[in-house]
Amino acid sequence: MISARGSEVPPLASPRFFSPPLSVAIVGAGPAGIHAAGALAELAPGTKTDVFERLPTPYGLVRYGLAPGHPESEKFVHSLHATLAASDFRLFSNVEIGKDLSVEDLRSSYDAVIIATGAPRDALLDIPGVELPGSFGSAEFVAWYNDHPDSSLQWPLNAESVAVIGGGNVALDVTRMLLAEAKSLQATDVSAEVREGMAGSRVREVHIFVRRGPADARFSPNELRALGELPGVDVVVDAADVAPDRHIERMAKQSVHTRLAVEALRTFADPSADRTSHRRVHLHFYRQPTEILGSGKVEALRVERTVPDGYGHVTASGTCTDYPVHAVYRAIGFLGTPLAGVPFDHGRGTAAHRGGAVVDESGSPVAGLFVTGWMKRGAAGLIGAARPDARQTVETMLHQLDSVGERRADRSGIARLLGAGNVVSVDWDGWLRIDAAERDLGVKYGRDRVKIKDREVLVGIGTNLPVHPQ
Repeated sequence: MISARGSEVPPLASPRFFSPPLSVAIVGAGPAGIHAAGALAELAPGTKTDVFERLPTPYGLVRYGLAPGHPESEKFVHSLHATLAASDFRLFSNVEIGKDLSVEDLRSSYDAVIIATGAPRDALLDIPGVELPGSFGSAEFVAWYNDHPDSSLQWPLNAESVAVIGGGNVALDVTRMLLAEAKSLQATDVSAEVREGMAGSRVREVHIFVRRGPADARFSPNELRALGELPGVDVVVDAADVAPDRHIERMAKQSVHTRLAVEALRTFADPSADRTSHRRVHLHFYRQPTEILGSGKVEALRVERTVPDGYGHVTASGTCTDYPVHAVYRAIGFLGTPLAGVPFDHGRGTAAHRGGAVVDESGSPVAGLFVTGWMKRGAAGLIGAARPDARQTVETMLHQLDSVGERRADRSGIARLLGAGNVVSVDWDGWLRIDAAERDLGVKYGRDRVKIKDREVLVGIGTNLPVHPQ
């Protein structure tokens, strides 16, 4: 198996100047790709950077991965916009690498290629029944409520009792959206279709199952507080699951983040709390799903109690409980998608690399090919981690290119290749037109912005074709 482990290179003491200037292709216009463009502008001034994005719009996870109304989303957008605006780049949105152009097309046209395609796939939950109708990956649901162009127009919210599997913030986001009132989305950027879908939701009870204990979950204190503030919703935790033990107390002493999260969870376990709401979230720790039950559809989730050893590990107890739920959402992580021409570590769900330099089966660097973001390190860490990660990859790239002799890359043929394939791309000015159109829709409906979901409409606006967003 190809290893995806990293290795360090010395940080650059000063910018590098290349003559002629470097040409670099970045695949992916999410936070990772955009911060790579920013790092190139800083560390290799004059670099000619082309950013390719499969969707008609940039910003990736920031646009299509955060829950509607996330307090940081607009700040992230402003930051990414400023980073791109300060870079010497061209944007080719609505261009899919691996379909419209190949990785080899890019490698033959640029001095270097940086893969920043993220981790769009749900990690596999390998238990019986996972393929039953009513069993969903969280990525599908997140795409729907964020008006992703490739997502379904409608989403089934007809189950009254639902299970969410996972111990991270995505599980909390999914839970909050399952129980969100349509009126709470009125001020957000979601489309009318999403709000109408939420208005018809029948969800009344959500069970969240976490395999280990509260000190090992990856819930942020802010996300837990937001869950507790859902109107008309009670959050319930078994006091025994959050009772002090040596592992919880040790972890709480080592991390303020863990201490605050455990404190928030203990407020949900308060037996004196007034719990009269008609909707409820049950947070279950030390619970491991073993089977999704049902005949032709989800009817229950079988969950095994796990036993902690006091050091953060758990073992199976053999004691199982069946929870009558009619939908199951899996939020146990995300994986990168293999891309032809990029060696892939299937065990980790990332590109195979060392320090951001892609390596082949023998562990040797693939000349001119690099990776950053979740495709590099896996789907872990907050959005802010994309910046230092991209910088490390760019430093690795520049160290490697320093040792290269004459460079013959010529990016001038990219437009010809796209034209030959009848590929319609959206440039930066096109994105600014889309942005303006969404803000105009926001004015129409009394909001800052309303997302446009339809890919044809997005491309039409971005390329100045006559379209009429509703």
